[in-house]
Amino acid sequence: MTTDPACETAHGGLPPEPSRRTLVAVFESPVADYLLKFAADVGYRTVLVDPAQGGTVKAAGLDSDTDVVVTDHDRPELGEVLRDALAETTRWIGVMGSPRHAPPHIEALRALGVTEAEIDRVHRPIGLNIGSKAPAEIAIATLAGLIADRNGRPGGFDF
Repeated sequence: MTTDPACETAHGGLPPEPSRRTLVAVFESPVADYLLKFAADVGYRTVLVDPAQGGTVKAAGLDSDTDVVVTDHDRPELGEVLRDALAETTRWIGVMGSPRHAPPHIEALRALGVTEAEIDRVHRPIGLNIGSKAPAEIAIATLAGLIADRNGRPGGFDF
């Protein structure tokens, strides 16, 4: 009888597959704290980048296995951070924010001369549409959405 590896892993019979995934959370926030904690729990290498503390996305070691999540869309550094992330190799870039409000990153990136094709690489809104309100819930919805996307699943991103 053949055993499903996912079931064996869930029951502790097999170790999880090694992961090369990296999650970069940009801007220190309660959501970033939970996002980094939960991401580490599911096998991501985690990095916090906060420009207010001298951090840069370029120093975060971005590569094709990196997901970048900007946790605050109201910061004045938003455009520069996204421009720098777009200039590097990443798997996915997203900005948290309500779908009911105009995404501020678009004008910030246009003002910096970023092309429309590059701007279109930035996802917003992000996370699964589960009605999250608390920081931990927002982090769970975001991480679940990233896992769904990474695995080629729809994951309920429609808002």
